[in-house]
Parts: sequence; structure tokens; C-alpha cells
Amino acid sequence: MSLTCQVTASFLLIFSLSTKGENSKQIRVIWGPLDHDINLDLSGFQKSDGIEHVRWDKGRTLAAELRNDDVTFQLNERYEILTNRTLKIKHLKRNDSDIYSVHIYDTHGKRVFQEEFDLKILEMVSTPKFSWNCSNATLTCEVMKGAALELTLHQNGKRLTSSQQKVIRHRWINVNAPFKCTATNSVSKEYNTTTVSCPERGLKIYLIAGTCAGGLLLLVFVALLIVCISKRKKQNRPRDGEELEIKAFRTTPGEKRPKPHQIPAAASQNPAAPQAPPPPGHCPQVLPGRGPLPRSHRVQHPQRRRPPPPGTQVYQQKGPPLPRPRAQPNPPCDAAEDAPPPSPN
Repeated sequence: MSLTCQVTASFLLIFSLSTKGENSKQIRVIWGPLDHDINLDLSGFQKSDGIEHVRWDKGRTLAAELRNDDVTFQLNERYEILTNRTLKIKHLKRNDSDIYSVHIYDTHGKRVFQEEFDLKILEMVSTPKFSWNCSNATLTCEVMKGAALELTLHQNGKRLTSSQQKVIRHRWINVNAPFKCTATNSVSKEYNTTTVSCPERGLKIYLIAGTCAGGLLLLVFVALLIVCISKRKKQNRPRDGEELEIKAFRTTPGEKRPKPHQIPAAASQNPAAPQAPPPPGHCPQVLPGRGPLPRSHRVQHPQRRRPPPPGTQVYQQKGPPLPRPRAQPNPPCDAAEDAPPPSPN
């Protein structure tokens, strides 16, 4: 290889190494916790008496400036330059995430130090919380706050499972040893431990069986009660009917015999007024000295039933008809008519 090629290769190697070193020192990634303070410390800087001017920029905006140890500019009260030229940011907000750069000059105006920071804001993780379900042997670990986090579950120093979500679940085999859940991200770390306690499965089975048996017995008891009540009602119905019939026949004598109709005095004084027809079976009286009327001259009056007196309850018979007493036959009217009239003596 010629001398020219060797010189060219050496120059390129030195240039690439120097460029790589500049880039590695140029930007530093800094993670800041949300709602907390942070200091952007300078790496490899030593304070000397020849420093005159310190300037901190946020992106392309001036954040804070110091000249001859006197503060000449502050973007707001949350930015402060400390004595060691470090920038302090108070109560970090999400919009504080940006590229920060520092420039330090000596009394001759020469830049003696420069560094850049890439500030990223994250929410700190909260303390993990445990919950478990004994029926399916599942343990749950959960965090309520945090970003870009990782959950890890350990038992007796052995890692069981991990996840980058806020909830992690695990089906256990042995619960004799306590569980430890750890939540971490770039700005915080929290953990919690617990011991799972579950009742014996045999006791739970007995409890379920006893509950089912008690429910079955209660159902059978209710069914028997309903059957007994229905039978009792069916037996009481005929007795109620018989009592009603007996009460209907137990009437007073005044209700059985209607009161005779009173004939008004005006009707008795007026002989020309029409008279009520004689009741059935009544034989007309033969006046003395006159013979009986022939049958052709007898007036046939239709038989009418007398209406019941007011206030009398008419009973309607239910079931088969009851036996009635025999009616005594009345003497025939013809025999009385054919009999010879009495002698005048």
C-alpha cells in the first residue's frame, strides 16, 4: 500500500472517531418525574474564576442567563441557575419536555464548555395493589398511576411473570409463600407484598350442598302446605251448602202463614163491588128454599196462585225435590147438591 493511501485511511479513521465522541457527549437523555423538581447537572465541568457568562436555552428560546454571578434573565420562576452552573427546573410539567443546552464563556468571550440534554417527562408509578379470587386461584396485581412502566411478580424470590401493562394476572399453584409485585419505570420504583389466604375447598363444597338441600326441603314443605289447604277447602264446601239449606227451611211460623188480607170498610159497604173468586175446592152455599144451580149455570173461576206477602223470602230449592205431605180430598160438591133439601118441619 502506498504512503498516500495510508495517510488518507488514517485521516478518515481519526475523523470518524472524533465525530463519534462529539455525538456521544453532545446529547444526554434525562428522565424527569412529573410534578417534581430536577437538576440538569453538568458532566466534566470544573468551576473556575475565569467564567463570566452562562447561558441556558430551551430549544431555541432563552431559559436563563447569568453574567458575573448575577442573574440577568429567567424565562419564569421555575428556572434557576445554581452556583455550579447547573439548571434547576421546579415542578416539572409535561410541556417542559424539550432539548436543553448550556453555553459557558470565559472573560475573553471564548466558549469553554457546551452540553445538551434531552429532557423527557414521565409520571411516577403508584404502589401496586393486590386482589385474588379463590374460586379460580387467580392473583391480580394492579397500579393506578404511571407511564412506560413494567410490572413484575415474584414469589419466594422467583420471578413468575411480568408485563408492561398496568394490570398483571397469575394463576397460582402454591400459596404458602408470599407474593411480591414490583412496578418500575425510568423515574420511580414501587413494590408491595401480600399473603393469599383462602378457605378450604371441602368446606365450600359442604356449604353449597347444605344450601341446596335446605332449599329443596323448603320447596317440598311449601308444596305439601298448598295440597293440604286445597283439600281442606274442598271438604268445607258441601258442609256450607247443607247449612244454607237447613237455615232456609228453619223459618218462623209467621213467614209460613201469610196474614189474611184486610178488606177495607168501603168495600164491605158497597155490595155492588166485584168480589174475589172463591178458592179452589170451595162449594157454593145453597140458600134455603132454592135448589142447587145446574152445572151449566155455574161460573167457572180460574184458579190463581196467591202472591207471597211482602217481606217473605222465596226459597229456591237446590238438588232433588223434597217430599210433600198428602193433600186431604175435599168432598165433592155434586153430592151436596144432589142431597134432598131439609124438610120445613
